[in-house]
Amino acid sequence: MNVLNLIRWKNLLMIALVQLLIKYALLEPFGVSTSLDGFGIMLLILATISIAAAGNIINDINDIETDIINKPEKVIIGKSISEKTAYNLFIILNLIGVGLGFYLSHKVNRAPFFSIFVIISVLLYVYATYLKRTFLIGNIIISILVALSLIIVGVFELLPNIMPSNQQTQIVFFKIILDYALFAFSINLLREIAKDIEDIDGDYNAGMNTLPIAIGRERTKNVLSVLNFIPLAAIIHYVISNLYKQQVAVGYFLIFVIAPLIYITIKTFSAETKKDIRYISNMYKLVMLFGMLSLLLYKYVILN
Repeated sequence: MNVLNLIRWKNLLMIALVQLLIKYALLEPFGVSTSLDGFGIMLLILATISIAAAGNIINDINDIETDIINKPEKVIIGKSISEKTAYNLFIILNLIGVGLGFYLSHKVNRAPFFSIFVIISVLLYVYATYLKRTFLIGNIIISILVALSLIIVGVFELLPNIMPSNQQTQIVFFKIILDYALFAFSINLLREIAKDIEDIDGDYNAGMNTLPIAIGRERTKNVLSVLNFIPLAAIIHYVISNLYKQQVAVGYFLIFVIAPLIYITIKTFSAETKKDIRYISNMYKLVMLFGMLSLLLYKYVILN
């Protein structure tokens, strides 16, 4: 159980779920030309979550000093698992992820795609060891990597099969994946800022330069509340532009995505304690989950 908590198994499950939804709720029902069979998509999921798990481990290794202050009850490395064991697990998971990426890239006859896995693995290491200490850059990089976990499905499933006869269809579905990736990026970025507010004490002692440390906790709360309006406005525009005739889809987004974002915005203004900020962070995770589950509506939306 300690190993599962170390690799953030709940977050990995969400990555796997979203990739499965893209494959089986968005692409397969419409007969889109794809490159991977059932075994292939499972290998892609395993490669993605292996590299993500390795990233979580190296992040925890480098966060021991801050975690002792911010969340001592959740510290695993040095207590339940030795730092050496964690490093070995980090290396093994990276080798699995990059190795599977190498195999999949050749399976779809696109050898350069292998570089995506290497870049993600390197960025996660650089993020954990250096970038997360820099002003906003680390937040942006990790949010881009979250978005890439969706885009990589489109890259492997759609791009190798683009031909003149199906080019328009492939591009339409790739754009849908990009829309969801942009949503994932924006919500994760907001959550990262909220987590920085929660972890300000330990981060300050570790010499980090996060947004709350640079401009203060209260100002960051106000910035976060204002930033909420960007994805909120984008989602409302998306619903009005694309889903206005689909009452079920409109209702879903209103109840499970738009309303929670409005609630988070209000709650952020009134947040006072560390517990309040942690609650807001968890709410962002729920919004992300419900946003991704809306992929199940696409067959209904497009066919009607």
